Amino acid sequence: MEYRNTVRDQGGTGAAAATPGAQRRILVVEDDPTIVEAIAARLRAEGFAVQTAADGPAAVAAAESWHPELLVLDVMLPGYDGLEVCRRVQARRPVPVLMLTARDDETDMLVGLGVGADDYMTKPFSMRELAARVHVLLRRVERAAQAASAPPSGSLRLGELEIDHAQRRVRVTGRDVHLTPTEFDLLVCLAGSPRAVLSREQLLAEVWDWTDASGTRTVDSHIKALRRKIGAERIRTVHGVGYALESPAPAADSA
Repeated sequence: MEYRNTVRDQGGTGAAAATPGAQRRILVVEDDPTIVEAIAARLRAEGFAVQTAADGPAAVAAAESWHPELLVLDVMLPGYDGLEVCRRVQARRPVPVLMLTARDDETDMLVGLGVGADDYMTKPFSMRELAARVHVLLRRVERAAQAASAPPSGSLRLGELEIDHAQRRVRVTGRDVHLTPTEFDLLVCLAGSPRAVLSREQLLAEVWDWTDASGTRTVDSHIKALRRKIGAERIRTVHGVGYALESPAPAADSA
């Protein structure tokens, strides 16, 4: 099978788009021509510079040469899938990724978050919501850069969990834990009110700047990914309400 390895500029973008002061660059990776053109048209209307790629190898090549500031990435692609694209791109340069999936499968979503995706949307979706989530992800990058330039001093410790705001690092029992930018922001939000229950809507508003309750499953999936990394016992679920960060007692020393 011959893959479509071309990368297309949208809306008059090209090499000039990578120069300082140019529009924010977004790479859209999707093999369905109708969907990719609809996404590109909406993002152009939002003022973004857009390139598109139709398969895995083309997406990785475009990310390496064009240096997009965000990827909109479909899971099912020719060549290799979106999960592998995400792994390869993130290994070279951290970049926010909005994953698109045709299946409402929680396992797929957790795997996507585990390889570095920041958010996901299940098809079919509205272009309005996609554009809103793109804006949210880019704002988070800006906030992270500002926090890095003037970070809160010191670290927060809850039992054996330590959050270093200055370095955006997390340690559990003295071991470094790699979190995505979204996971780190979610943990910091929970840690700001330890043991207090924060609703899904509160977390959406604080972490994602998103006020539409339809996004609460995004919160649930990120919580599950975070639990896998820091320990399930550290995040308590209050059914029908939300989540709280706990400080479990350390295990007793053996005799």
